[in-house]
Amino acid sequence: MAHYNSIGKLVATFGVKGELLLQHHLGKTTSLKGLDALFIEVRKDEMLPYFIQSAKSKSPSEIYLKLEGVDAKETAQKLLQKEVWLTEEHFQKFAAKSAPATLLGFHLINEGEDIGEVLEVIEHPHQMLFRIDYQSKEALIPIHEETLQRIDKKKKQVHVILPEGLLDIYI
Repeated sequence: MAHYNSIGKLVATFGVKGELLLQHHLGKTTSLKGLDALFIEVRKDEMLPYFIQSAKSKSPSEIYLKLEGVDAKETAQKLLQKEVWLTEEHFQKFAAKSAPATLLGFHLINEGEDIGEVLEVIEHPHQMLFRIDYQSKEALIPIHEETLQRIDKKKKQVHVILPEGLLDIYI
């Protein structure tokens, strides 16, 4: 099965012909040139491919999209707030090397102990949250300049020193 990475959400419609505005976290301005299709999560863990008719960059974090089969504003509105995904291969092609989303799949190492794989990166103005499975429970781990030690891209590891007791709330 293909591995998918979330790139953002469809946040607004544009015009009357079914155009959509994708707010992404790829870390750079892009129009997704050369990408034929993307995947939209219509229900939890159910992704459908949508073919791109046209795409135009609006800002460093937004893209206007026209998708095949989405020809009216009403049809486009049904896709609002849906998560948009790319295959791993396309994600690597379009994401900036320094984008926080590129840390998906890395392992979080707290003081030498592997505490889990980064399943999602949630960006906030002053910190990021990494969603991991810690001892079979979902855990949100804050990452900011005080907790982050280093990132080892070769080993796919993020080394941190977490506050005392943070992981205890997930046990």
